[in-house]
Amino acid sequence: MTDAYIFDAVRTPRGKGRPSGGLHEVAPVRLAAGLLAALRERHALDTSRINDVVLGCVEPAMEQGGDIAKAVVFAAGYDQAVPGVQLNRFCGSGLEACNFAAALVKSGQAELTIGGGVDSMSRVPMFTSGGAWITDPQITIPNRFVPQGISADLIATLYGYSRTDVDSYAVESQRRAAQAWQHGYFAQSVVPVRDLNGLVVLERDEHPRADTTLDSLAALEPSFIAQGEKMGFDAVALMRYPQLAAIAHVHHAGNSSGIVDGASAVLIGSAEGGKAQGLKPRARVLSFGTVGTEPTIMLTGPAPAAEMALKRAGMRASDVDLFECNEAFASVVLRFMDALGVPHDKVNVNGGAIAMGHPLGATGGMLLGTLLDELERRDKTVGLVTLCVGGGMGSVMLVERV
Repeated sequence: MTDAYIFDAVRTPRGKGRPSGGLHEVAPVRLAAGLLAALRERHALDTSRINDVVLGCVEPAMEQGGDIAKAVVFAAGYDQAVPGVQLNRFCGSGLEACNFAAALVKSGQAELTIGGGVDSMSRVPMFTSGGAWITDPQITIPNRFVPQGISADLIATLYGYSRTDVDSYAVESQRRAAQAWQHGYFAQSVVPVRDLNGLVVLERDEHPRADTTLDSLAALEPSFIAQGEKMGFDAVALMRYPQLAAIAHVHHAGNSSGIVDGASAVLIGSAEGGKAQGLKPRARVLSFGTVGTEPTIMLTGPAPAAEMALKRAGMRASDVDLFECNEAFASVVLRFMDALGVPHDKVNVNGGAIAMGHPLGATGGMLLGTLLDELERRDKTVGLVTLCVGGGMGSVMLVERV
């Protein structure tokens, strides 16, 4: 097998996922195309040498439909020889795209690839594309699917995370994100979004609230009581977990991932492919993959995914210097840390999606770039990125700095 290396990783800032958000007027194709253009300019790439562009997109409908990856290749002005493919593994899509891109390299079928993803949640809202996994009773009923917010509250109830626990985690995410922006930790990876005239539309994440406190979060009502109690999803979850008397609803907008727009792009290739383009490797891909987990609780996939990747690499959790676990909900990361026995000072050290937002198909590539930047800043070696995934899955990539 050929080693796969990461040469660069870039992302857009995250804009609030609403019509008043800073990126709402920018089409999703343009968000991702700006990043491909940035990679070309940063490295004087001969784009005809890019063997594939793999982009995750969780809502491949409307202007994000029709193989958005190839549309992005066109919009970025890449050589016509460059193909593009869109894939969807729900919230793991951006990382899965990087996994697929790395697999092409490791198998010897490509020398240079680009992975990443894009979702404009203000323009193509969640659930626009539908799907049998949420609409077909023959699938949802026997598998006891519930909305993800119910799953997050189920995790909190099952493992004993209180409202104070999840709110405290959220406050710390906001603090870390504010500190990272203040000290310029994202400067290497964040590419400002510009309009057709070259004017900056947005240059920093729009979602963080540095003034968040435990008191301000305590004033928020739980978001999923109506779904759980009035729509009956608590009862569905309790059929799977009858040892619980009830589900404690502790999650709300302040300790759940923010709805935002954004894109990411990661340049991956072989040593030979990189050398031909004058590229310097930043990290080597050690292992990657995806696992399936129990579908009602749904969001516990990060820990078994990480364990799988570590086992494949002959490593343990204690060998990892830094982790990025997507903050879909606070309880997801709390459970991840407990299951792997890793301290919070190694996990999401610059905040996460609770503070900065989760642009669905783009997030995995964003986390990979954040991880690489922080490994370099701290002069550390091994890092792991993982995300919980709809339907009860978990995606992961394990890397080693070069």
